[in-house]
Amino acid sequence: MRFQPAIFTAALAAVGVEARPKNGELSRRASPTIYLAGDSTMAKTASPLMGWGEYLGKYVSVPVVNKAISGRSARSYWNEGRFTEIEKLVAAGDVVVIEFGHNDGGSPNSASDNGRSDCPGTALDTTCKSGKTGETVYTFAYYVEDAARRFVAKGALVVVSSQTPNNMWEGGKYGTGASRFVEYAARAAKDVGAPGATFVDHFQAVAALYLKLGNAKTNALYPKDHTHTSPEGADLVAQAFVQAIAGDFNGTTPLKQYVKLPAPSVF
Repeated sequence: MRFQPAIFTAALAAVGVEARPKNGELSRRASPTIYLAGDSTMAKTASPLMGWGEYLGKYVSVPVVNKAISGRSARSYWNEGRFTEIEKLVAAGDVVVIEFGHNDGGSPNSASDNGRSDCPGTALDTTCKSGKTGETVYTFAYYVEDAARRFVAKGALVVVSSQTPNNMWEGGKYGTGASRFVEYAARAAKDVGAPGATFVDHFQAVAALYLKLGNAKTNALYPKDHTHTSPEGADLVAQAFVQAIAGDFNGTTPLKQYVKLPAPSVF
């Protein structure tokens, strides 16, 4: 038997039960929040640079909270308790986008360990020792999957996004090849499993954008180095992300339902 809304409300009133959700539960369900976890390519940064996370809100219909921090890797973000900070904030129905890779390379074994390099490999039980602090260092997969599973346990949904590419026209010739962390991100999403976690290949989406833009226009988006874009570039990188989501570039993610239409078309 299905209750009609009016009958169900009257029945609740008859037994003294409040029919309205408590403490804004209705607004939470109707308008979930998107949280972003990443590095400087996603974060709010200083002029003349900017991270793409600051522009995502233009293209989705729900609030975006940008928790990306410059200079972080999956390891340092995890060690600093920043995933835990997001875990405390998320509620059922929220979406967390995790995107790392630019700062995760190198080896933690040396005496000059920068606190960001992950243990090489993809196994969750593979560990290293920091040559500087002696701390146990885990793989990229461990840090991302641990965070994703904790968010999913709270009823949130996770999009594991591959890192953005560097300037693919640096030197005047279009480059190819992706960092190993692109594959690692895809594997982490697969290991956590849908529907809790899904993957979007932001790297390939932006690579396609740069191929379409060509040499001069792409180089103009990089005013200081080959990693960080101008505000115009960050906006385009955000649009590439949203286009990949809207077009099911790597399968359907929970963000698709919140994309404003018409969706961007930049690649």
